[in-house]
Amino acid sequence: MTQTARGAVTPPVARPTSMFVNGHFPRRRALVIGLSALAGFLLTVVWSAEFVDRTIGDNVANTMLGHEVRDRPIDGVVAGIAFAFVTGIAGTFTACNVAVFGALAPLVGQTTTARGRMLSMLRPLGWLSAGMITVSALYGVVVALVGTRMPQFQTASPATGFSPRLVQAMIVFGIIGVVLIWLGLAALGVLPDPLARVSARFPNAPMVLMGALIGGFLIGRPFALFRQMFRDAAESGNVLYGAVAFSLQSLGNIVVMALLFLLMAALAGDRLRGWLAADPRRATVLVAAAFLVAGVFTLLYWDVRILARRDLIWYPVAPWA
Repeated sequence: MTQTARGAVTPPVARPTSMFVNGHFPRRRALVIGLSALAGFLLTVVWSAEFVDRTIGDNVANTMLGHEVRDRPIDGVVAGIAFAFVTGIAGTFTACNVAVFGALAPLVGQTTTARGRMLSMLRPLGWLSAGMITVSALYGVVVALVGTRMPQFQTASPATGFSPRLVQAMIVFGIIGVVLIWLGLAALGVLPDPLARVSARFPNAPMVLMGALIGGFLIGRPFALFRQMFRDAAESGNVLYGAVAFSLQSLGNIVVMALLFLLMAALAGDRLRGWLAADPRRATVLVAAAFLVAGVFTLLYWDVRILARRDLIWYPVAPWA
């Protein structure tokens, strides 16, 4: 901390270390952490997977494909590819998407022209897609090779009540949640930036990592429409089909958010640039809060609330959830 001529205490300023850590830290970091954690926790209390998956996800997929999609066989490779992309769009609303695009928001205000703002968004979206497609395509290949013997298809619950599919989801989302929380705390300067060293050589590494996390959602998320595509790819044994279908599902997963942010860059870039330039700590708070809310939600929802659903602990849950 330093003190100005008028006696006001200003927060420390450190050297930027990566895309997510600009070195300008807010005075009340504990407040940012507390409010973000509270928001993530409250989201787990009210979140209804039934509403998100069935009411939103199924209806979006049914409308786009023109027929009821749940439990309907996928007829051929072309139909499978279309199914993959559409169900990816249907599964848009995930915590990781919110975190990624919350972290992207400060980039909108870095240039003064509309064309420059659009390009500044397209570049990180490209690197994001690279990380996402790498994970998705590799997982699609594995599914096609291993088939339905993978844990994601094992739904029988032993005496503990935890099926292999559920255990896989808890592990994957637990790791994603911890990574997001660490990144949020690093943005605030509370923890060291894990991307500092690699960002010095590869400045776009943070977006590749975020893309990999989005791709990881396919490994963990037990969304019923996703499982239909998984089973079709597994039973086909076609590694190219598995790689393409899984990649398209991940791309569908981000297309709505990407379009919204490109629209924001075109329409609100000047105002956002001025607001962020007036105080660089605002960008820090925006990035940190996005990561912390999503990370706390992911960790609590997929690892703690599931324990409550198995009557192992008590956890507050809204009646509709």
